Amino acid sequence: MGNFFKNLFKSKSKETADEVAPKNCLVAVADGDIIPLSEVPDPVFAEKMAGDGAAIMIKGDTVVAPADGELTLVFQTKHAFALKLSNGLELLVHIGVDTVSLNGEGFQQLVEAGKTVKAGTPIIKIDRDFILSKGLSLATPVLITNVDAAKSITPVTTGSAVAGETTVVNFEV
Repeated sequence: MGNFFKNLFKSKSKETADEVAPKNCLVAVADGDIIPLSEVPDPVFAEKMAGDGAAIMIKGDTVVAPADGELTLVFQTKHAFALKLSNGLELLVHIGVDTVSLNGEGFQQLVEAGKTVKAGTPIIKIDRDFILSKGLSLATPVLITNVDAAKSITPVTTGSAVAGETTVVNFEV
């Protein structure tokens, strides 16, 4: 009987530890289709000059945090934001390609920089139709910018993504 209770509590504490332990993944920042970085129509992202990760062809209108962390920066034009994770990784989410040219039009900031957010927290709301009407791509890179801080980065390159749920990048630090 003693082993029964010991094992019962051991498995419970293991489950709790797994739930509390930080996840070594980034989740989708929006609903859409996962694409490899190489398919983003901008060489800075496609050739991994800004970092490594995955991209999402956005189908929705809300962009969320890809992980738990501190929202360190929202660009003045609201087309991109940065997060710093507790494990030291630094992330960049760049909404669309050449969207900086819109000077913030079509983007609504939902969270102020300096706030701690959870994976799936809405950060930016976009006017998808407006952005597309300007002939711009909504291919959205989700990057680990300080790649040297990670032992490995393994992007997911295909599939459908659900904002805040679908894993798009696995990593080890």
